[in-house]
Amino acid sequence: MSKITCVRTLRLPQRPKLIWLEIETDEGLIGLGETFRGAATVEAAVHELIAPGLIGRDSRQVEAISLELSNPYVGYHSASAEIRAASAVDIALWDLKGQRHGIPIHEALGGACRDSIRVYNTCAGYEFNTQQGARREIATSDCAQGPYDDQLAFSRDPGALAVSLVEEGYTAMKIWPFDRFARQAGANSISLADVREGTQTFRQIRQAVGNRIEIMCELHSLWDGTAALRICQALEEFDPYWVEDPLCKMDDAQALADLRRRTRVPICASETLGGSVAYRDLLNAGSLDYLMLDLVWCGGFTEARKIAALAQVYNKPLAPHDCTGPVALFAGLQLALHAPTAVLQEVVRASLSTWYGELVTHLPEISAGFAAAPTRPGLGTALRPEVKQRPDAIIRETRH
Repeated sequence: MSKITCVRTLRLPQRPKLIWLEIETDEGLIGLGETFRGAATVEAAVHELIAPGLIGRDSRQVEAISLELSNPYVGYHSASAEIRAASAVDIALWDLKGQRHGIPIHEALGGACRDSIRVYNTCAGYEFNTQQGARREIATSDCAQGPYDDQLAFSRDPGALAVSLVEEGYTAMKIWPFDRFARQAGANSISLADVREGTQTFRQIRQAVGNRIEIMCELHSLWDGTAALRICQALEEFDPYWVEDPLCKMDDAQALADLRRRTRVPICASETLGGSVAYRDLLNAGSLDYLMLDLVWCGGFTEARKIAALAQVYNKPLAPHDCTGPVALFAGLQLALHAPTAVLQEVVRASLSTWYGELVTHLPEISAGFAAAPTRPGLGTALRPEVKQRPDAIIRETRH
């Protein structure tokens, strides 16, 4: 038996949206999980709803624990705080599983379908997604904080940014030049002038590097169907790899299917969804071309592998999300190596070059636009010991 003896959470004021979770067992192993958004709320869910029932449980019962944590009566639909907490727990349990057997998680899942996976750079900067509340907005007074302040770069000189990425071996990049025009939740209109200004970013990239790089357009679930259609149709001439999360309600399978029928750009959906049923509904409705999932939001590895199986059944390419934290990246990478239809893993070079490495012991090996398969047992990384010793660390434990 591998009995759970402690459930620990850790938050840092410097990264207010992130929370890490560790599960200790009587074997002396520590499994690591993570999730993002509403960190204090997730902390409460972990210690009030989940941890009391985990203490003393056999950590090898991953499927049974996942089922119990993802199917209670109220609040357990989509990527709620309860499901985000359950995701962190599940990832930690799979980390324990890999460590116990001395194998990486992609092997524990059934083995790798590939030795490496192509990555794309999401053009976020060093402070993207760090504040509580809205994402970083670029102001006219902003200056580059380093060589990889890529959100500022695509706002100011997208052609030079594309050249930089190609020179580093990246073959795909993601940008969001239309966000600043969404002036209300579920924005229902965008002017022709704003559409043309947003598409200029794509034009400058194509002029600088031609077809040597794929371009994804992120719409961050900001638009209603009419405005999203206008943007998508305007992007058709630039042949984007995909347009991601175009609608304010990404679980609206019919609206998304209607949009997909009326534009030639491929639709990617959706990091925001939790659980395999939501993806089944989108696939049944013919709503997407690329299936994106985030393991720290969708239910962890246990649910993600079921979603990956749906992608395979429907012949849809799969692309794990990460623009949040180092554990999400490792989890997505482990799944992307295993899942038969996986095509890309998201990375953020600004984060990889700075704060990810300050938090965890190891980072993925990325070269010439590909991430290599981790070989260390479990996730392949752990929290640095000094992170727990920080005076500002908010640590809470539930023990036997």
